[in-house]
Amino acid sequence: MMTRAENNPSYPNLDILFGGYLNQDYHYHADSIEEIVSIYKNGITPEMRQSAIDEINRLAASCGENLDSAFYEKYGQDFNPKLWGHTTASFLDELKRLLSE
Repeated sequence: MMTRAENNPSYPNLDILFGGYLNQDYHYHADSIEEIVSIYKNGITPEMRQSAIDEINRLAASCGENLDSAFYEKYGQDFNPKLWGHTTASFLDELKRLLSE
């Protein structure tokens, strides 16, 4: 069986975030994106945090106009930004902001 990291070798830190924190069981961690990202940040190194930001930038740049479908293909089984009041692009911007704090 392939793990998410094997499926998306270019995005290992995002795979951890979505596979382990921002998924259908998010409520076991916290109730808001801010709280969930804070828990994620506390469990990783500063280098991993920067790598996650870099991965967001790379994902957005490589997908361009197809960002919604590419994001859904990679992470849609675990997370839907629309359920949190975001577009894919606005969610990724918010994620970068939270990771940068």
